[in-house]
Amino acid sequence: MPADPVQCLTEAFTKAIVAVAGQEYAETDPAIRPASKPDLGDFQCNVAMGLGKRLARAPREVAGALVDAVDLDGLADTPEVAGPGFINIRLDKSILLDAVTMMDTPDLGVVPDEDAGDVVIDMCGVNVAKQMHVGHLRSTIIGDAFARILERLGHVVHRENHLGDWGLPIAMVLRELRNNGADLAALTLTDLDTAYRTVQAAATADSRGLEAAVSKQVGPHHIAELEAQNSGAAEVRSAAGETLVLLQAGDAGLIADWQSLIAVTLAAMSEAVDMLGVDMGPENNRGESFYRDHLQDVMGWFQDRNLCCEDEGAMVVRFDNRDRAMIIRKSDGGFLYATTDLAAVRCRTQETKATRCIYVVDARQHDHFQDVFDAAALAGWNTTPDGDVVQFSHTGFGSVLGGDRKPLKTRGGKNVTLISLLTEAIERGREEVRTRSKDPHAPTHGLDPEELDAIGRSVGIGAVKYADLSNDLVRDYVFDLDRMVAFEGDTGPYLQYAHARIRSIIRKAGDDGAGATFQIDQPVERQLVLALLRWNGVVHATAETLEPHRIAAYARSLAEAFNAFYQACPVLKADTDDLRRSRLRLADLTGRVLCDALNLLGIEAPDRM
Repeated sequence: MPADPVQCLTEAFTKAIVAVAGQEYAETDPAIRPASKPDLGDFQCNVAMGLGKRLARAPREVAGALVDAVDLDGLADTPEVAGPGFINIRLDKSILLDAVTMMDTPDLGVVPDEDAGDVVIDMCGVNVAKQMHVGHLRSTIIGDAFARILERLGHVVHRENHLGDWGLPIAMVLRELRNNGADLAALTLTDLDTAYRTVQAAATADSRGLEAAVSKQVGPHHIAELEAQNSGAAEVRSAAGETLVLLQAGDAGLIADWQSLIAVTLAAMSEAVDMLGVDMGPENNRGESFYRDHLQDVMGWFQDRNLCCEDEGAMVVRFDNRDRAMIIRKSDGGFLYATTDLAAVRCRTQETKATRCIYVVDARQHDHFQDVFDAAALAGWNTTPDGDVVQFSHTGFGSVLGGDRKPLKTRGGKNVTLISLLTEAIERGREEVRTRSKDPHAPTHGLDPEELDAIGRSVGIGAVKYADLSNDLVRDYVFDLDRMVAFEGDTGPYLQYAHARIRSIIRKAGDDGAGATFQIDQPVERQLVLALLRWNGVVHATAETLEPHRIAAYARSLAEAFNAFYQACPVLKADTDDLRRSRLRLADLTGRVLCDALNLLGIEAPDRM
């Protein structure tokens, strides 16, 4: 049998549902869940309530019929009906022993996906000449977690940073820097960011303000100021447009300067992703400029197949189920982000042949991606050349808030840069580790400063990642380092410490119990084994739903199950050597699963803390 007994129970009760209700109910989920009261069983089958309603029969009656029909011979004791129709199931002890023994392998019972295809994850989303901020924190670590989980199940994952490196904003920055005689080779990303903000402000018109000022006759001086602002903004944008034309034409000097901007931006990005422990290099950067020569082909594809139409000079794609149309070419002939995103979809599905495309971009872009995905389907790019159906998904995420529950800002009111935030988190992690190491009984007491700093770095970054990934992604969350780096509570350091504690037990024993026969006679041993056996199902469910908080919650529950086991069952001082080695093996397996869970969230699991 598989290491996950839920699969066997699901198959058995699915057959029972068909026997009771008919073949048309073969797709009904048996709703196998961990028992809410362990003293009544290991699992519950909760399908009778919903099935009874559909069959117009009393749920308890349906539950009784399912118990009579289900074949659990050799798998579990005869189920018992409780309450309004819950079915309590207690697995046979030999099944648990077989399952946990089968799980104790390098893959920890995690079964790869059948026919695992290529996956593209659009993450990070850095813009050239702009500082990375806390929004990039979320898109980067969420995307990395998705990649790790899907790779764990055998998929080839392509991490892609859709670099914002083309178009009018970049031309505006180039013009600003050139006019100021800036030495691009000596500039930092902070310098570029300042130039970006300066030119954006200069290019911002206030036509509505001017109209209101004139209509309300606020005074000639104020009207003159607004007229000057609008005139200056138009001049800046016009001049930037001329620069963009030269850049698009391949002007050698502009191309060289443009590449310098990209190099500075990517160097800063590399520093940030290295601090986060995220696997992203130059090979992962495929920005807007990569697709610039594809845009006319995309336009032609839609025109040739009558998938778009003209609207006041612009070319738009219309959808049957909404009034909102998507512009893919402006009236002046220019292309937009939507056109570039369609070019990326075509490349990812028709050339890379990805069967799953995941976009990790903030929740405000929901409508945009709905349009892109639906337009791609109209174009036929929702299937690969091999005929595989492509699954598109946009994982939106909420904001990172400060203590005032407003978007996180510096005291000066500016956006918090990602590097500064990570630097602070690492320093706080190191402070916690150094303080704890002063205790003579601490496992880290006596370690050299470099080792302590490495552990502290893991703690600080792990704290930030866990705080982010343990929440429902679409929710905002408060960035509170005091809470995040705590070794108690629902935090990353708590789980890291739980893992380190298990490794300490193994070190003291000088034995990991390898090859010992599992003994699960105590209730807490049984509960720990049941928790371990959920791991395969949790990984697969997370990969399907793209909800990493499932793994975070599982890791937390596993750590708690181990703590209960360790408190009730002596390990190093067990009554017999066989029992001692059984419990050591169970501890070692728990530690490895906990380490695996943390790794899938991108969190390091130190052996000492």
